[in-house]
Amino acid sequence: MAPRAGQPGFQGLLIVAAALSQPAAPCPFQCYCFGGPKVLLRCASGAELRQPPQDVPPDARNLTIVGANLTVLRAAAFAGGDADGDGDQAGGVRLPLLNALRLTHNHIEVVEDGAFDGLPSLTALDLSHNPLHALGGGAFRGLRARLNYALVRGGPALLAVLDLRLLGLAGNALSRLPPAALRLARLEQLDVRFNALAGLGPDELRRLERDGGLSGPRLLLADNPLRCGCARAPLLAWLHNATERVPDARRLRCSAPRALLDRPLLDLDGARLRCADSGADARGEEAEAAGPELEASYVFFGLVLALIGLIFLMVLYLNRRGIQRWMRNLREACRDQMEGYHYRYEQDADPRRAPAPAAPAGSRATSPGSGL
Repeated sequence: MAPRAGQPGFQGLLIVAAALSQPAAPCPFQCYCFGGPKVLLRCASGAELRQPPQDVPPDARNLTIVGANLTVLRAAAFAGGDADGDGDQAGGVRLPLLNALRLTHNHIEVVEDGAFDGLPSLTALDLSHNPLHALGGGAFRGLRARLNYALVRGGPALLAVLDLRLLGLAGNALSRLPPAALRLARLEQLDVRFNALAGLGPDELRRLERDGGLSGPRLLLADNPLRCGCARAPLLAWLHNATERVPDARRLRCSAPRALLDRPLLDLDGARLRCADSGADARGEEAEAAGPELEASYVFFGLVLALIGLIFLMVLYLNRRGIQRWMRNLREACRDQMEGYHYRYEQDADPRRAPAPAAPAGSRATSPGSGL
């Protein structure tokens, strides 16, 4: 039964209807707006969106643009400036509450100085999966920026102009920590997961420390192909002394040598990380650590040899009559051969069978009555 006017239930329906009838802030074209205490926008429009939308609701807290064709973020791109930089950039703060901006997979190549002017509350920026090759350092001042899979084209040299608090460099095929990243004075966290780091050398570990007793940045290092040889001893010692600075330290695993494959790095000790000789560490040559796996391989090899010997003996036993027949025939053949040699030796040694000596040439005898 529907509630009538004047009843409590009817008043509640009026309140809900009034709340739903309140006009909401307009959503930009080709974007999706999600209401709530914090307005969330998601714009995924393909190649048609060539600049950030200009009609974003002013109470937006999170803005996501994925799959567009922005290419260049010019100065004040989110404060009224158009793609050609000719728009009104002096219109004041346009998005005062926006604190998270995600611009992934947008083909962004250039970020100019002041690209994020008009966003005073912005703290988190994600430019992952963009082919960046030119960055304006002033645009990133004091932000937490993620540049995962974004430096493949421009390289780590792009970091020299940045001033960041959080830097994400996951998936950029880095073989060592970028020196420019280690020089960031305000850096609080460095994410280098999913790269090609075989380890950290003594120089990199020294750059992670700061003068004056100040705490260095946190480091995310998991999912890298670590080589657990003698060159990793400084890293292991550093991890034991600064485990709190590497939140994923327990996830660090060895990818080489084979004897330590998938072994947690923190579970190793100095005795397992040894060099082939005294100069191997200086040359970067690492000897594989002998472990239980190597001993097990020797045992397995011995078992294989024993099995082969057993099979050979079994074959001999099963074919013993044929082998005996073959040995008898071989013995008789040898005896016949020896008897032949003995017979020829006796014939040659008989003096009666020695040939008569031949008369010398020109010494023919003549009779007295021959008249010659």
